[in-house]
Amino acid sequence: MTSASTRQSDWIESLYERLADDGDGRVCRAISDEACQAVPGNFVRMLVASTLSGLADKLASAKTTLPWLLAQAGAPGWMLGLLVPIRESGSMLPQLLIGAAVRRLALRKWVWVAGAMLQAACLAALGGVALALQGAAAGWALLGLLVAFSLARGACSVAYKDVQGKTIPKTRRGRLSGWISAAAGLAVLAVGLMLGRLNAQLSTSAIAGLLLAAALCWALAGMAFARIVEQPGATDGGVNGLNEAWAKLALLRDDVPFRQFVVARAMALGSALAAPFYIVLARDALGGSVALLGAFVAVEGLAGLASSPLWGRWADRSSRRVFAAGCSAAALLSIAVAFWSWLAPPAEASRWFYPVAFFALGVAHAGVRLGRKTYVVDMADGNRRTDYVAVGNSVIGVLLLAAGLGGALLAALSVPAVVALAGLAGLIGAGLSLRWREVSD
Repeated sequence: MTSASTRQSDWIESLYERLADDGDGRVCRAISDEACQAVPGNFVRMLVASTLSGLADKLASAKTTLPWLLAQAGAPGWMLGLLVPIRESGSMLPQLLIGAAVRRLALRKWVWVAGAMLQAACLAALGGVALALQGAAAGWALLGLLVAFSLARGACSVAYKDVQGKTIPKTRRGRLSGWISAAAGLAVLAVGLMLGRLNAQLSTSAIAGLLLAAALCWALAGMAFARIVEQPGATDGGVNGLNEAWAKLALLRDDVPFRQFVVARAMALGSALAAPFYIVLARDALGGSVALLGAFVAVEGLAGLASSPLWGRWADRSSRRVFAAGCSAAALLSIAVAFWSWLAPPAEASRWFYPVAFFALGVAHAGVRLGRKTYVVDMADGNRRTDYVAVGNSVIGVLLLAAGLGGALLAALSVPAVVALAGLAGLIGAGLSLRWREVSD
């Protein structure tokens, strides 16, 4: 090994020990001895890749950048309502089939790399749409590219959790997720501050620049993930057709711990779905501007930056309790926000209340995400983990789409009622998660 390689290895080892708090000797659980030797490098590479992908998501957000692109291009207004459902559900619904195909591969990091490069290509093409197309043509092109983008993201989701389970020790996965969320939160904070400095109008060239920057981030993320050292895994149970993939749904009937996990996770969807309605209530109370939106994006990033490492360390001790705590906090907060809106206090009071509430929701949602992500990785090994991720995300994708459409209909009558219902469902989810078996040991 050359002196340069030795210095790089020492630097990675030192960084890993600081981030993972692993200075007293590496303890590898549920991974092979060969994989244990590569843990420091894999930890850092996964951190870099996931941080870049998180930044890309914010630069090309379906809640900010893409709506502005549709409006700027003069696309039909009804298309705006399809952006978030396609972006979120489109990445989850196909995972049952994607997971069945992934099981045939001994090395699964290449699925993530291919998905990252496809997402980069889609975002680069969207940059071209921003510059070249107008009207309905721009809208249809955007929606088509967003579908392809979401499918690629679904493949990345299935592969990521499996690769993480094979390369990162059981007691360090929560820490990794926490630092990823913190780093992404810092990036989101920067994006929010940037948006806060923009004028009300965005040019198509500026939007195209954001999309091309996001494409570059995804390409770099794929390059970093490709360097992960992954040991070959089991390939039994590979896909033999559509029937086998759908047969995996029997897990919901036969695997009681997994069914309990999916049900509680479904009830906790409110911690994610409520966020746009917080923004709607704030806009109604305070008025709308790009600067206001930028402030909320910055607050969201600050919440992840401040809380995720703490959630991550706790998740390594008990991921189910992290999920329950985050879910309870988000639920109680949503109920409080709904009542605040019904009381209609003065604007001066709302000016501090809504940003603080949005920050608290970001902290709570970080706990929900880290808790359930760490739990599903820790509760199984090998192909069973892949099946859990694929089936769980496919089912949640259907429920997310249904909940989103139902929430949109109810919001036409009362936005505070949607927020309150999300809170009540979250309380049920928190209670159900306390019945999960402990898997962090």
